[in-house]
Amino acid sequence: MSISITLNNREETFDTDLLTIDQLLKMKNYTYKMMVVKINGKLVKRPQYAEAQIKEGDDVMILHLISGG
Repeated sequence: MSISITLNNREETFDTDLLTIDQLLKMKNYTYKMMVVKINGKLVKRPQYAEAQIKEGDDVMILHLISGG
Protein backbone atom coordinates (compact mmCIF):
# COMPACT_ATOMS: atom_id res chain seq x y z
CA MET A 1 0.00 0.00 0.00
CA SER A 2 1.15 3.56 -0.54
CA ILE A 3 0.26 7.07 0.59
CA SER A 4 0.15 10.03 -1.80
CA ILE A 5 0.54 13.49 -0.25
CA THR A 6 1.51 17.00 -1.24
CA LEU A 7 4.88 17.79 0.37
CA ASN A 8 6.04 21.41 0.03
CA ASN A 9 3.73 21.91 -2.97
CA ARG A 10 4.93 18.72 -4.76
CA GLU A 11 3.04 15.47 -5.18
CA GLU A 12 4.90 12.60 -3.50
CA THR A 13 4.08 8.93 -2.94
CA PHE A 14 5.49 6.77 -0.15
CA ASP A 15 5.38 2.96 -0.08
CA THR A 16 3.85 2.59 3.36
CA ASP A 17 0.38 2.32 4.85
CA LEU A 18 1.22 4.39 7.94
CA LEU A 19 3.29 7.58 7.88
CA THR A 20 4.21 9.81 10.83
CA ILE A 21 6.16 13.05 10.70
CA ASP A 22 9.18 11.29 12.26
CA GLN A 23 9.10 8.65 9.51
CA LEU A 24 8.70 11.28 6.79
CA LEU A 25 11.66 13.29 8.10
CA LYS A 26 13.82 10.14 8.11
CA MET A 27 12.70 9.10 4.59
CA LYS A 28 13.46 12.56 3.19
CA ASN A 29 16.68 12.83 5.25
CA TYR A 30 15.59 16.16 6.78
CA THR A 31 17.84 16.83 9.77
CA TYR A 32 17.37 20.56 10.22
CA LYS A 33 17.70 21.81 13.79
CA MET A 34 15.02 24.47 13.36
CA MET A 35 11.94 23.66 11.32
CA VAL A 36 8.20 24.11 11.24
CA VAL A 37 5.89 21.29 10.17
CA LYS A 38 2.27 21.83 9.16
CA ILE A 39 -0.31 19.24 8.12
CA ASN A 40 -3.24 20.77 6.23
CA GLY A 41 -2.28 24.20 7.58
CA LYS A 42 -2.16 23.09 11.23
CA LEU A 43 1.11 23.48 13.10
CA VAL A 44 2.50 20.27 14.61
CA LYS A 45 4.87 20.68 17.55
CA ARG A 46 8.08 18.66 17.75
CA PRO A 47 6.94 16.42 20.68
CA GLN A 48 4.03 15.25 18.48
CA TYR A 49 6.16 14.17 15.48
CA ALA A 50 6.18 10.49 16.52
CA GLU A 51 2.38 10.30 16.84
CA ALA A 52 1.14 12.79 14.22
CA GLN A 53 -0.10 10.68 11.31
CA ILE A 54 -0.03 11.84 7.72
CA LYS A 55 -2.96 10.52 5.72
CA GLU A 56 -3.68 10.05 2.03
CA GLY A 57 -4.15 13.42 0.32
CA ASP A 58 -2.74 15.53 3.18
CA ASP A 59 -0.94 18.78 2.42
CA VAL A 60 2.34 18.79 4.37
CA MET A 61 4.67 21.77 4.64
CA ILE A 62 8.14 21.42 6.15
CA LEU A 63 9.87 24.77 6.45
CA HIS A 64 13.55 25.08 7.34
CA LEU A 65 14.07 28.13 9.53
CA ILE A 66 17.28 30.08 9.13
CA SER A 67 18.38 32.62 11.73
CA GLY A 68 20.60 35.53 10.96
CA GLY A 69 20.80 39.22 11.14
